[in-house]
Amino acid sequence: MTDRDARLVAAVRAGDLPEVHALLGPGRNPDAVDEDGLPVLCAAVAAHEEEIAEALLGAGADPDAVDADGAPVLCTAVAAFAPKAAAALVRAGADPDRVLPDGTTPLLRAVESGSPATVTALLWAQDLQAPELRLARPARERLLATARHWYETGAEAELRRRTGATAPARTLTVEDEWCEVEQVTLGGLSVRAGHGAVLTTLESAFGVPAPLTELVARAVRHPDPGHVDWAASRAGLGARLGEGARELVTSLRHQPSADHRRFAADWLASRQLSLDSTAYPHHEDDRDLLAAWADAETDAVVLAEVLWALTEHAEAHPRLEAIGLRYADHPDPRVRRKVPDCLALHDRPLTARAADALGALTRDPDDEVRFNAACVLLAGDHEDRDGPRAVVRDLVRDPHSPLRGGAAEVLAESDDRTADATEVLLTLLDTGDRILRLIGAYGLARRDDPRTPQAYERVEELGPIYRPDHRANALADWRGRNEAPPHGGNG
Repeated sequence: MTDRDARLVAAVRAGDLPEVHALLGPGRNPDAVDEDGLPVLCAAVAAHEEEIAEALLGAGADPDAVDADGAPVLCTAVAAFAPKAAAALVRAGADPDRVLPDGTTPLLRAVESGSPATVTALLWAQDLQAPELRLARPARERLLATARHWYETGAEAELRRRTGATAPARTLTVEDEWCEVEQVTLGGLSVRAGHGAVLTTLESAFGVPAPLTELVARAVRHPDPGHVDWAASRAGLGARLGEGARELVTSLRHQPSADHRRFAADWLASRQLSLDSTAYPHHEDDRDLLAAWADAETDAVVLAEVLWALTEHAEAHPRLEAIGLRYADHPDPRVRRKVPDCLALHDRPLTARAADALGALTRDPDDEVRFNAACVLLAGDHEDRDGPRAVVRDLVRDPHSPLRGGAAEVLAESDDRTADATEVLLTLLDTGDRILRLIGAYGLARRDDPRTPQAYERVEELGPIYRPDHRANALADWRGRNEAPPHGGNG
Protein backbone atom coordinates (compact mmCIF):
# COMPACT_ATOMS: atom_id res chain seq x y z
CA MET A 1 0.00 0.00 0.00
CA THR A 2 1.49 3.32 -1.08
CA ASP A 3 1.77 6.27 1.28
CA ARG A 4 -0.95 8.10 -0.69
CA ASP A 5 -3.23 5.06 -0.43
CA ALA A 6 -2.55 4.83 3.31
CA ARG A 7 -3.46 8.49 3.73
CA LEU A 8 -6.68 7.95 1.77
CA VAL A 9 -7.58 4.96 3.94
CA ALA A 10 -6.95 7.03 7.07
CA ALA A 11 -9.00 9.95 5.74
CA VAL A 12 -11.93 7.68 4.91
CA ARG A 13 -11.80 6.08 8.36
CA ALA A 14 -11.73 9.53 9.96
CA GLY A 15 -14.64 10.74 7.84
CA ASP A 16 -12.50 13.63 6.60
CA LEU A 17 -14.23 14.64 3.35
CA PRO A 18 -11.94 17.60 2.50
CA GLU A 19 -8.86 15.39 2.87
CA VAL A 20 -10.47 12.68 0.73
CA HIS A 21 -11.12 15.26 -2.01
CA ALA A 22 -7.50 16.45 -1.76
CA LEU A 23 -6.18 12.89 -2.10
CA LEU A 24 -8.35 12.17 -5.16
CA GLY A 25 -6.39 14.59 -7.31
CA PRO A 26 -3.78 13.73 -9.96
CA GLY A 27 -2.34 10.25 -9.53
CA ARG A 28 -5.37 9.27 -7.53
CA ASN A 29 -6.33 5.71 -6.70
CA PRO A 30 -9.99 5.64 -5.66
CA ASP A 31 -9.79 1.83 -5.42
CA ALA A 32 -7.15 1.88 -2.68
CA VAL A 33 -7.43 -0.99 -0.20
CA ASP A 34 -6.57 -1.13 3.48
CA GLU A 35 -4.16 -3.51 5.17
CA ASP A 36 -6.79 -6.26 5.02
CA GLY A 37 -7.46 -5.76 1.33
CA LEU A 38 -10.83 -4.02 1.83
CA PRO A 39 -11.52 -1.29 -0.76
CA VAL A 40 -11.94 2.15 0.77
CA LEU A 41 -15.30 2.45 -0.97
CA CYS A 42 -16.61 -0.48 1.07
CA ALA A 43 -15.26 1.07 4.26
CA ALA A 44 -16.92 4.42 3.48
CA VAL A 45 -20.28 2.84 2.74
CA ALA A 46 -20.19 0.60 5.81
CA ALA A 47 -19.39 3.64 7.97
CA HIS A 48 -22.34 5.53 6.46
CA GLU A 49 -19.98 8.15 5.03
CA GLU A 50 -22.22 8.67 2.02
CA GLU A 51 -20.63 11.90 0.80
CA ILE A 52 -17.21 10.25 0.86
CA ALA A 53 -18.60 7.28 -1.05
CA GLU A 54 -20.00 9.62 -3.69
CA ALA A 55 -16.62 11.37 -3.94
CA LEU A 56 -14.84 8.03 -4.45
CA LEU A 57 -17.32 6.98 -7.11
CA GLY A 58 -16.98 10.34 -8.81
CA ALA A 59 -13.25 9.75 -8.96
CA GLY A 60 -13.79 6.39 -10.66
CA ALA A 61 -14.00 3.85 -7.82
CA ASP A 62 -15.32 0.44 -8.88
CA PRO A 63 -19.07 0.30 -8.07
CA ASP A 64 -18.85 -3.51 -8.07
CA ALA A 65 -16.15 -3.69 -5.40
CA VAL A 66 -16.73 -6.49 -2.89
CA ASP A 67 -16.46 -6.52 0.87
CA ALA A 68 -14.54 -8.97 3.10
CA ASP A 69 -17.29 -11.58 2.64
CA GLY A 70 -17.30 -11.25 -1.14
CA ALA A 71 -20.62 -9.39 -1.26
CA PRO A 72 -20.91 -6.43 -3.64
CA VAL A 73 -20.65 -3.02 -2.04
CA LEU A 74 -24.26 -2.31 -3.04
CA CYS A 75 -25.27 -4.95 -0.48
CA THR A 76 -23.06 -3.16 2.05
CA ALA A 77 -25.07 0.00 1.38
CA VAL A 78 -28.31 -1.92 1.88
CA ALA A 79 -27.10 -3.41 5.17
CA ALA A 80 -25.94 0.03 6.33
CA PHE A 81 -29.33 1.61 5.49
CA ALA A 82 -27.51 4.09 3.25
CA PRO A 83 -29.93 5.06 0.44
CA LYS A 84 -27.82 7.92 -0.94
CA ALA A 85 -24.80 5.66 -1.28
CA ALA A 86 -26.97 2.94 -2.83
CA ALA A 87 -28.34 5.38 -5.42
CA ALA A 88 -24.83 6.65 -6.19
CA LEU A 89 -23.59 3.08 -6.69
CA VAL A 90 -26.39 2.30 -9.11
CA ARG A 91 -25.73 5.51 -11.03
CA ALA A 92 -22.11 4.40 -11.29
CA GLY A 93 -23.10 1.02 -12.73
CA ALA A 94 -23.98 -1.34 -9.86
CA ASP A 95 -26.93 -3.60 -10.67
CA PRO A 96 -29.70 -3.75 -8.02
CA ASP A 97 -31.23 -6.79 -9.75
CA ARG A 98 -28.04 -8.84 -9.95
CA VAL A 99 -28.61 -12.39 -8.76
CA LEU A 100 -26.18 -13.23 -5.97
CA PRO A 101 -24.80 -16.69 -5.07
CA ASP A 102 -27.47 -17.15 -2.37
CA GLY A 103 -30.24 -16.46 -4.89
CA THR A 104 -31.08 -12.99 -3.56
CA THR A 105 -30.56 -9.63 -5.23
CA PRO A 106 -29.55 -6.30 -3.69
CA LEU A 107 -33.14 -5.10 -4.21
CA LEU A 108 -34.56 -8.16 -2.47
CA ARG A 109 -32.18 -7.61 0.43
CA ALA A 110 -33.35 -4.01 0.60
CA VAL A 111 -36.95 -5.20 0.85
CA GLU A 112 -35.98 -7.52 3.70
CA SER A 113 -34.12 -4.68 5.40
CA GLY A 114 -37.40 -2.82 5.95
CA SER A 115 -36.00 0.58 4.92
CA PRO A 116 -38.41 2.25 2.49
CA ALA A 117 -35.79 4.86 1.57
CA THR A 118 -33.31 2.19 0.50
CA VAL A 119 -35.94 0.29 -1.46
CA THR A 120 -36.99 3.47 -3.25
CA ALA A 121 -33.37 4.27 -4.09
CA LEU A 122 -32.96 0.91 -5.82
CA LEU A 123 -36.37 0.81 -7.45
CA TRP A 124 -36.13 4.13 -9.26
CA ALA A 125 -32.41 4.71 -9.49
CA GLN A 126 -31.30 7.09 -12.23
CA ASP A 127 -30.72 5.59 -15.71
CA LEU A 128 -32.63 2.39 -14.87
CA GLN A 129 -35.83 1.30 -16.54
CA ALA A 130 -38.98 1.69 -14.47
CA PRO A 131 -39.26 -1.27 -12.08
CA GLU A 132 -42.46 -2.62 -13.64
CA LEU A 133 -40.65 -2.81 -16.99
CA ARG A 134 -37.23 -4.14 -16.02
CA LEU A 135 -38.37 -6.78 -13.52
CA ALA A 136 -40.03 -9.96 -14.75
CA ARG A 137 -43.30 -11.00 -13.17
CA PRO A 138 -41.76 -13.77 -10.97
CA ALA A 139 -39.26 -11.26 -9.59
CA ARG A 140 -42.00 -8.74 -8.82
CA GLU A 141 -44.11 -11.39 -7.11
CA ARG A 142 -41.17 -12.52 -5.02
CA LEU A 143 -40.49 -8.98 -3.85
CA LEU A 144 -44.13 -8.47 -2.94
CA ALA A 145 -44.36 -11.79 -1.12
CA THR A 146 -41.19 -11.04 0.84
CA ALA A 147 -42.42 -7.63 1.95
CA ARG A 148 -45.82 -9.02 2.87
CA HIS A 149 -44.26 -11.86 4.90
CA TRP A 150 -42.04 -9.53 6.91
CA TYR A 151 -44.93 -7.14 7.49
CA GLU A 152 -47.39 -9.79 8.65
CA THR A 153 -44.83 -11.66 10.77
CA GLY A 154 -43.22 -8.58 12.30
CA ALA A 155 -39.57 -7.59 12.20
CA GLU A 156 -38.60 -8.97 15.61
CA ALA A 157 -40.48 -12.24 15.16
CA GLU A 158 -38.91 -12.85 11.75
CA LEU A 159 -35.44 -12.08 13.10
CA ARG A 160 -36.00 -14.61 15.90
CA ARG A 161 -37.10 -17.20 13.38
CA ARG A 162 -34.04 -16.63 11.22
CA THR A 163 -31.44 -16.37 13.97
CA GLY A 164 -32.88 -18.56 16.72
CA ALA A 165 -31.91 -15.84 19.18
CA THR A 166 -33.75 -15.78 22.51
CA ALA A 167 -32.21 -12.68 24.06
CA PRO A 168 -34.18 -9.44 24.20
CA ALA A 169 -34.11 -7.46 20.97
CA ARG A 170 -32.58 -4.00 20.93
CA THR A 171 -34.96 -1.48 19.40
CA LEU A 172 -34.39 2.19 18.70
CA THR A 173 -36.18 4.78 16.60
CA VAL A 174 -34.18 6.11 13.64
CA GLU A 175 -34.76 8.45 10.72
CA ASP A 176 -35.49 6.96 7.32
CA GLU A 177 -35.52 9.85 4.83
CA TRP A 178 -37.78 12.41 6.55
CA CYS A 179 -39.75 9.79 8.48
CA GLU A 180 -39.09 7.58 11.49
CA VAL A 181 -39.02 3.83 11.94
CA GLU A 182 -37.97 1.29 14.56
CA GLN A 183 -34.63 -0.43 13.96
CA VAL A 184 -34.52 -3.88 15.52
CA THR A 185 -31.26 -5.71 16.26
CA LEU A 186 -31.24 -9.35 17.27
CA GLY A 187 -28.80 -12.20 16.80
CA GLY A 188 -26.26 -9.95 15.12
CA LEU A 189 -28.73 -8.77 12.44
CA SER A 190 -30.51 -5.44 12.12
CA VAL A 191 -33.65 -4.60 10.16
CA ARG A 192 -36.08 -1.71 10.14
CA ALA A 193 -39.76 -2.23 10.82
CA GLY A 194 -40.91 -0.32 7.76
CA HIS A 195 -42.18 -3.29 5.80
CA GLY A 196 -45.69 -1.85 5.62
CA ALA A 197 -44.33 1.16 3.74
CA VAL A 198 -42.12 -1.09 1.62
CA LEU A 199 -45.15 -3.20 0.68
CA THR A 200 -47.18 -0.08 -0.17
CA THR A 201 -44.32 1.23 -2.30
CA LEU A 202 -43.95 -2.04 -4.21
CA GLU A 203 -47.70 -2.38 -4.79
CA SER A 204 -47.81 1.09 -6.26
CA ALA A 205 -44.73 0.50 -8.42
CA PHE A 206 -46.05 -2.80 -9.79
CA GLY A 207 -49.63 -1.66 -10.35
CA VAL A 208 -51.24 -3.97 -7.77
CA PRO A 209 -52.52 -1.49 -5.12
CA ALA A 210 -53.93 -2.76 -1.85
CA PRO A 211 -57.55 -2.09 -0.84
CA LEU A 212 -58.03 1.37 0.63
CA THR A 213 -59.03 -0.07 3.98
CA GLU A 214 -55.77 -2.02 4.09
CA LEU A 215 -53.77 1.18 3.66
CA VAL A 216 -55.60 2.68 6.64
CA ALA A 217 -54.87 -0.43 8.69
CA ARG A 218 -51.16 -0.20 7.85
CA ALA A 219 -51.09 3.42 8.98
CA VAL A 220 -52.71 2.95 12.36
CA ARG A 221 -50.65 -0.14 13.14
CA HIS A 222 -47.94 2.41 13.99
CA PRO A 223 -50.08 5.34 15.25
CA ASP A 224 -47.60 8.12 14.60
CA PRO A 225 -47.76 10.60 11.68
CA GLY A 226 -43.97 10.50 11.49
CA HIS A 227 -43.76 6.73 11.01
CA VAL A 228 -42.85 5.45 7.54
CA ASP A 229 -45.89 3.16 7.33
CA TRP A 230 -48.27 5.98 8.24
CA ALA A 231 -46.63 8.35 5.74
CA ALA A 232 -46.70 5.77 2.93
CA SER A 233 -50.40 5.09 3.50
CA ARG A 234 -51.17 8.80 3.63
CA ALA A 235 -49.44 9.30 0.27
CA GLY A 236 -50.98 6.16 -1.20
CA LEU A 237 -54.50 7.24 -0.34
CA GLY A 238 -53.79 10.74 -1.65
CA ALA A 239 -53.00 9.25 -5.04
CA ARG A 240 -56.32 7.36 -5.21
CA LEU A 241 -58.96 10.07 -4.89
CA GLY A 242 -60.83 8.71 -7.89
CA GLU A 243 -61.37 5.42 -6.05
CA GLY A 244 -63.17 7.02 -3.08
CA ALA A 245 -60.17 7.62 -0.84
CA ARG A 246 -61.45 10.95 0.48
CA GLU A 247 -64.86 9.53 1.29
CA LEU A 248 -63.29 6.64 3.17
CA VAL A 249 -60.86 8.82 5.10
CA THR A 250 -63.38 11.47 6.12
CA SER A 251 -65.72 8.74 7.40
CA LEU A 252 -63.00 7.77 9.86
CA ARG A 253 -63.81 10.84 11.97
CA HIS A 254 -66.75 8.85 13.37
CA GLN A 255 -64.58 5.88 14.36
CA PRO A 256 -64.34 5.07 18.08
CA SER A 257 -60.58 4.57 17.57
CA ALA A 258 -58.66 7.80 18.24
CA ASP A 259 -55.85 6.53 16.02
CA HIS A 260 -58.19 6.29 13.04
CA ARG A 261 -59.56 9.77 13.71
CA ARG A 262 -56.06 11.18 13.99
CA PHE A 263 -55.09 9.63 10.68
CA ALA A 264 -58.12 11.24 9.04
CA ALA A 265 -57.21 14.68 10.41
CA ASP A 266 -53.58 14.28 9.35
CA TRP A 267 -54.61 13.18 5.87
CA LEU A 268 -56.89 16.19 5.49
CA ALA A 269 -54.07 18.50 6.53
CA SER A 270 -51.78 16.92 3.95
CA ARG A 271 -54.32 17.71 1.22
CA GLN A 272 -53.56 21.41 1.65
CA LEU A 273 -50.19 20.81 0.02
CA SER A 274 -52.16 20.43 -3.20
CA LEU A 275 -52.96 24.02 -4.11
CA ASP A 276 -54.44 23.11 -7.48
CA SER A 277 -58.19 23.13 -6.94
CA THR A 278 -58.72 21.04 -10.04
CA ALA A 279 -56.50 18.29 -8.60
CA TYR A 280 -58.24 18.45 -5.23
CA PRO A 281 -61.51 20.38 -5.41
CA HIS A 282 -62.62 19.73 -1.81
CA HIS A 283 -60.75 22.44 0.11
CA GLU A 284 -63.86 24.33 1.17
CA ASP A 285 -65.74 21.17 2.10
CA ASP A 286 -62.77 19.97 4.15
CA ARG A 287 -62.55 23.31 5.93
CA ASP A 288 -66.21 23.15 6.98
CA LEU A 289 -65.89 19.53 7.99
CA LEU A 290 -62.86 20.27 10.18
CA ALA A 291 -64.55 23.25 11.86
CA ALA A 292 -67.54 21.11 12.80
CA TRP A 293 -65.22 18.32 13.91
CA ALA A 294 -63.28 20.72 16.17
CA ASP A 295 -66.49 21.46 18.05
CA ALA A 296 -67.14 17.79 18.75
CA GLU A 297 -63.71 16.12 19.22
CA THR A 298 -62.93 15.06 22.79
CA ASP A 299 -59.52 13.38 22.46
CA ALA A 300 -56.74 15.95 23.01
CA VAL A 301 -54.28 14.41 20.55
CA VAL A 302 -56.88 14.19 17.81
CA LEU A 303 -58.23 17.66 18.58
CA ALA A 304 -54.73 19.12 18.23
CA GLU A 305 -54.43 17.42 14.84
CA VAL A 306 -57.83 18.77 13.77
CA LEU A 307 -56.88 22.31 14.77
CA TRP A 308 -53.61 22.02 12.89
CA ALA A 309 -55.41 20.75 9.77
CA LEU A 310 -57.88 23.63 10.04
CA THR A 311 -55.10 26.24 10.22
CA GLU A 312 -53.36 24.78 7.15
CA HIS A 313 -56.08 26.10 4.84
CA ALA A 314 -55.15 29.05 2.68
CA GLU A 315 -58.44 30.78 3.53
CA ALA A 316 -59.32 30.85 7.20
CA HIS A 317 -62.65 29.46 8.26
CA PRO A 318 -65.02 32.25 9.43
CA ARG A 319 -65.17 30.64 12.88
CA LEU A 320 -61.44 29.93 13.21
CA GLU A 321 -60.81 32.66 15.80
CA ALA A 322 -63.84 31.58 17.85
CA ILE A 323 -62.58 27.99 17.80
CA GLY A 324 -59.15 29.14 18.95
CA LEU A 325 -60.62 31.22 21.78
CA ARG A 326 -62.70 28.27 22.90
CA TYR A 327 -59.61 26.15 23.41
CA ALA A 328 -57.20 28.81 24.72
CA ASP A 329 -57.48 27.41 28.25
CA HIS A 330 -57.70 23.72 27.30
CA PRO A 331 -56.07 21.55 29.98
CA ASP A 332 -53.81 19.76 27.48
CA PRO A 333 -50.81 21.77 26.22
CA ARG A 334 -50.87 19.89 22.91
CA VAL A 335 -54.17 21.60 22.15
CA ARG A 336 -53.06 25.00 23.45
CA ARG A 337 -49.99 24.87 21.18
CA LYS A 338 -52.31 25.04 18.16
CA VAL A 339 -54.40 27.93 19.44
CA PRO A 340 -52.04 30.79 18.42
CA ASP A 341 -52.28 29.78 14.77
CA CYS A 342 -56.07 29.80 15.07
CA LEU A 343 -55.91 33.38 16.30
CA ALA A 344 -53.40 34.60 13.70
CA LEU A 345 -55.62 36.05 11.00
CA HIS A 346 -52.95 37.01 8.48
CA ASP A 347 -55.22 39.11 6.27
CA ARG A 348 -56.20 41.55 9.05
CA PRO A 349 -54.98 42.83 12.43
CA LEU A 350 -55.48 40.84 15.61
CA THR A 351 -58.76 41.47 17.34
CA ALA A 352 -58.71 42.68 20.93
CA ARG A 353 -59.98 39.31 22.19
CA ALA A 354 -57.35 37.42 20.22
CA ALA A 355 -54.57 39.70 21.47
CA ASP A 356 -55.72 39.28 25.08
CA ALA A 357 -55.80 35.50 24.70
CA LEU A 358 -52.36 35.45 23.11
CA GLY A 359 -51.01 37.65 25.88
CA ALA A 360 -52.28 35.14 28.44
CA LEU A 361 -50.69 32.29 26.46
CA THR A 362 -47.28 34.01 26.62
CA ARG A 363 -47.45 33.21 30.35
CA ASP A 364 -48.36 29.56 29.81
CA PRO A 365 -46.28 26.96 31.69
CA ASP A 366 -45.55 25.15 28.40
CA ASP A 367 -42.54 26.45 26.43
CA GLU A 368 -44.06 25.79 23.02
CA VAL A 369 -47.33 27.49 23.88
CA ARG A 370 -45.47 30.61 25.06
CA PHE A 371 -43.22 30.62 22.01
CA ASN A 372 -46.05 30.18 19.50
CA ALA A 373 -48.09 32.92 21.13
CA ALA A 374 -45.13 35.30 21.23
CA CYS A 375 -44.37 34.69 17.55
CA VAL A 376 -47.94 35.51 16.52
CA LEU A 377 -47.94 38.71 18.58
CA LEU A 378 -44.62 39.79 17.09
CA ALA A 379 -45.66 38.96 13.53
CA GLY A 380 -48.92 40.82 14.04
CA ASP A 381 -47.05 43.99 14.99
CA HIS A 382 -48.97 44.12 18.27
CA GLU A 383 -48.50 47.32 20.24
CA ASP A 384 -47.09 45.48 23.26
CA ARG A 385 -43.84 44.02 21.92
CA ASP A 386 -41.83 43.93 25.13
CA GLY A 387 -43.74 40.99 26.57
CA PRO A 388 -43.39 38.62 23.61
CA ARG A 389 -39.78 39.71 23.03
CA ALA A 390 -38.97 38.78 26.61
CA VAL A 391 -40.55 35.35 26.08
CA VAL A 392 -38.24 34.71 23.13
CA ARG A 393 -35.15 35.91 24.99
CA ASP A 394 -35.94 33.76 28.01
CA LEU A 395 -36.30 30.66 25.84
CA VAL A 396 -32.93 31.35 24.23
CA ARG A 397 -31.39 31.66 27.70
CA ASP A 398 -32.72 28.27 28.78
CA PRO A 399 -30.19 25.56 27.78
CA HIS A 400 -32.76 22.86 28.56
CA SER A 401 -35.63 24.17 26.46
CA PRO A 402 -36.36 22.18 23.29
CA LEU A 403 -37.40 25.52 21.76
CA ARG A 404 -34.00 27.14 22.29
CA GLY A 405 -32.81 26.79 18.69
CA GLY A 406 -36.07 28.02 17.18
CA ALA A 407 -36.25 30.92 19.61
CA ALA A 408 -32.64 31.85 18.83
CA GLU A 409 -33.45 32.05 15.12
CA VAL A 410 -36.45 34.26 15.81
CA LEU A 411 -34.38 36.53 18.06
CA ALA A 412 -31.57 36.83 15.52
CA GLU A 413 -34.01 37.81 12.75
CA SER A 414 -36.12 40.09 14.93
CA ASP A 415 -36.15 43.84 15.34
CA ASP A 416 -35.36 43.46 19.05
CA ARG A 417 -32.41 45.85 19.44
CA THR A 418 -32.40 45.97 23.23
CA ALA A 419 -29.18 45.54 25.17
CA ASP A 420 -30.65 42.38 26.67
CA ALA A 421 -31.16 40.87 23.20
CA THR A 422 -27.54 41.58 22.29
CA GLU A 423 -26.37 40.02 25.54
CA VAL A 424 -28.42 36.88 24.87
CA LEU A 425 -26.94 36.57 21.38
CA LEU A 426 -23.44 36.90 22.85
CA THR A 427 -24.12 34.03 25.27
CA LEU A 428 -24.76 31.73 22.31
CA LEU A 429 -21.09 32.08 21.36
CA ASP A 430 -20.16 30.16 24.52
CA THR A 431 -22.28 27.12 23.71
CA GLY A 432 -20.82 23.91 22.32
CA ASP A 433 -23.28 23.90 19.42
CA ARG A 434 -21.89 25.25 16.13
CA ILE A 435 -25.33 26.17 14.76
CA LEU A 436 -26.26 28.11 17.90
CA ARG A 437 -22.95 29.96 17.67
CA LEU A 438 -23.66 30.77 14.02
CA ILE A 439 -27.12 32.08 14.90
CA GLY A 440 -25.59 34.26 17.60
CA ALA A 441 -22.97 35.66 15.22
CA TYR A 442 -25.61 36.25 12.55
CA GLY A 443 -27.81 38.13 15.00
CA LEU A 444 -24.88 40.36 15.96
CA ALA A 445 -24.09 41.02 12.29
CA ARG A 446 -27.67 42.10 11.63
CA ARG A 447 -27.36 44.55 14.51
CA ASP A 448 -24.04 45.91 13.17
CA ASP A 449 -22.37 44.94 16.44
CA PRO A 450 -18.60 45.69 16.38
CA ARG A 451 -17.87 42.24 17.84
CA THR A 452 -19.23 40.48 14.76
CA PRO A 453 -15.84 39.38 13.26
CA GLN A 454 -14.78 37.86 16.58
CA ALA A 455 -18.17 36.16 16.84
CA TYR A 456 -17.64 34.41 13.48
CA GLU A 457 -14.18 33.32 14.64
CA ARG A 458 -15.88 31.67 17.61
CA VAL A 459 -18.15 29.81 15.21
CA GLU A 460 -15.19 28.47 13.23
CA GLU A 461 -13.62 27.12 16.41
CA LEU A 462 -16.21 24.34 16.18
CA GLY A 463 -15.85 23.70 12.46
CA PRO A 464 -16.11 25.38 9.08
CA ILE A 465 -19.12 27.49 8.14
CA TYR A 466 -20.63 25.79 5.12
CA ARG A 467 -22.05 27.84 2.26
CA PRO A 468 -24.47 28.67 0.82
CA ASP A 469 -25.96 29.89 4.09
CA HIS A 470 -27.36 33.38 4.48
CA ARG A 471 -26.10 33.42 8.05
CA ALA A 472 -22.56 32.74 6.88
CA ASN A 473 -22.75 35.47 4.23
CA ALA A 474 -23.82 38.04 6.82
CA LEU A 475 -20.20 38.62 7.85
CA ALA A 476 -19.31 39.92 4.38
CA ASP A 477 -22.39 42.14 4.43
CA TRP A 478 -21.36 43.47 7.86
CA ARG A 479 -17.87 44.28 6.54
CA GLY A 480 -19.38 46.13 3.60
CA ARG A 481 -21.44 48.31 5.93
CA ASN A 482 -18.94 48.82 8.72
CA GLU A 483 -15.39 48.68 7.39
CA ALA A 484 -13.77 51.34 5.25
CA PRO A 485 -12.82 50.14 1.74
CA PRO A 486 -9.11 49.56 1.01
CA HIS A 487 -7.06 52.68 0.25
CA GLY A 488 -7.87 53.88 -3.23
CA GLY A 489 -11.08 51.88 -3.42
CA ASN A 490 -14.29 53.15 -4.88
CA GLY A 491 -16.26 52.77 -1.68
